Order: sequence, then structure tokens, then C-alpha cells
Amino acid sequence: MVSSALPPLAELLAAANVVSLPLTTRFRRIDTREAMVFRGPQGSTEFSPFIEYDDDEAATWLAAAIDFGWRAQPTPLRDRIRVNATVPAVDASRVAEVLAMYDGCRTAKVKVAEAGQVLADDVARVRAVRGALGPEGRIRVDANGGWNVDEAERAIHALAEFDLEYVEQPCASIAELSELRERLHDWDIPIAADESVRRASDPLEVAREGAADLLVIKAQPLGGIHSALGIVREAGLPVVVSSALDTSVGLSMGAWLAASIPNLDYDCGLGTASLLAADVTARPVRAAGGFIEVERVELDAGLLAQHAASADRDAWWRARLARCYELLVTVL
Repeated sequence: MVSSALPPLAELLAAANVVSLPLTTRFRRIDTREAMVFRGPQGSTEFSPFIEYDDDEAATWLAAAIDFGWRAQPTPLRDRIRVNATVPAVDASRVAEVLAMYDGCRTAKVKVAEAGQVLADDVARVRAVRGALGPEGRIRVDANGGWNVDEAERAIHALAEFDLEYVEQPCASIAELSELRERLHDWDIPIAADESVRRASDPLEVAREGAADLLVIKAQPLGGIHSALGIVREAGLPVVVSSALDTSVGLSMGAWLAASIPNLDYDCGLGTASLLAADVTARPVRAAGGFIEVERVELDAGLLAQHAASADRDAWWRARLARCYELLVTVL
């Protein structure tokens, strides 16, 4: 029997639209972002686990979509969120072009450790960001677990001259993060954990092991706003709320999460609609003066039709939704 905590599968399928959105620049080695968006009783919501994720992982993202679209949310503590610019692993010559897409952002997250690139590419990119932001700008780098401990130590030393705010997921495992943090204890460069939270069977382990100074929290991978807030409370560490290359609907979920956290000391990674060349709403969630608003997003029927995924991709997503739904039924 279907749990009363879930809407009927037929209701979800009837409310769903699958879109394929082009990116402004290649990111995470993809050129288009596929997503499933819904009109739920509480408002628009999104299910967009990356294509390579298996059903067990993707089911948590579906729980988040249902949470945001079918369940009342906490009352926000603020009505806007300061966000950072996100600089993909582009050539240094393109940095100014990318930063220009983020109006008023004082902080930039720079992707490093990209496959096929070398440390010199990272240094050149971060140097260009520092030049564009000036001495008052804030720079954080994100390696997505792409370095081993020795590589991370060498890279961070090379990048330290640019006054890093923190380094996000420099290594893949919690043990590696702990070792690196120990090696860097005299450098005063904080370590942030992302994948070690959102892709872990136990998202609190990295905090218990003292392997990070702060956590990067994402609403969809953690099962929704209510679930993510529980993790924030238990972890007891500063957090940054970020996105997973969401459409503006998913970004509105992230903004609502950020607005529900009492102490929010860092600019959040929720300005990534600027990486999309198209969106699902006529009012994309983009930075204005360095902030995004905390509000529900209205889906635009014309844009949904214009960017509808092909019939075979639509069928693929609907089958994925059904499989993930069955996984949720078994645990609720």
C-alpha cells in the first residue's frame, strides 16, 4: 500500500514536465541540463538527480521534490539570500565574461582539479578571478574530490597567495579530508565538505570525524528542506547552501532552505541559473545586487513546451520517477 506521506504516483506523473536546458558553458562535463519539474499543491518543485546517479541515490532527490511541492515549509527567517558567482573550469581568458553574468556578487567559487587540466590552469583561473574581484572579493575553490592528499596540499599551497576563503571537497574520502586538514593546520585555510555530506550514507560522519570546518548543504540530495535542516542542527558546523545545477525551481528550494537557517555566515551557491542558457520560468532566479529573492517560482507553459525533452528522454525520466517512487514507498 502507498504510504499516506506520498502523493499517488499517478498524481506526480500528471504534474510532471521533463525539460532539457542548454548551458551557457560546459559544466560538470555536460552541455545540457535535464530536469523534471512539477506543479504541486504547495507550488512548483523539481526532481533533477544527475543522469549517472543510481535509483537509490536519486530517490532522495524525489523525496525532496515531494517535500517542497506537497508539504508546507518552514517560515523563512529572511527574504533574500546573498549568493556567490560560480566559475566553471574555463580558460583564464573567459573569467571576466563569466563573472559578468553574476550581478553584484562579491564572492566567487572557482572550479579546479578538472579532468584533463593541470595545476597551472587552476592557478591562472584563480589569479584571473582575484584580478577581476579585487582585494576585497572572496574566493573559494571547489575540487569535487579530484585530488589525493599530496596533490591537494601542493595545489592549496600554490593557490594560497590568492587569499582563499575555503577549499571545497579537495579530496574524495573523509579519511583524506582529515589528513589534509591536519597538514594544513598552520595555514588557516578552512576545508568544506560537499560530496562527503550529500553523497554519503551518513551525512553527519564528516562532522563527527572532525574532517571539515564547514558543510556545503544542498536541498535535493539531502531529501528536502526539512531533512536538510535536521542535518544542519545535528552537525553543529557553519554551512553554505548550494545548488546542484538546478533550474530556477530547484534554486527556489535552495533559497528557502537558506532562508530557514538561523546562522548563515557565508554567501550561498544559489546563483547558478546564470549557467543556464534557458530556464522554466519567465523570472529566473538570478543574482541582482549579489542577492536572490526567497519566493516560489511560477512555471511558464511556453518555456516548458519550448524546452521539452525528446519523447524518449521524457519516457526515461518518467520510468526513473516510477522506480524511485517505489523505493520511497518501501521506506515510508
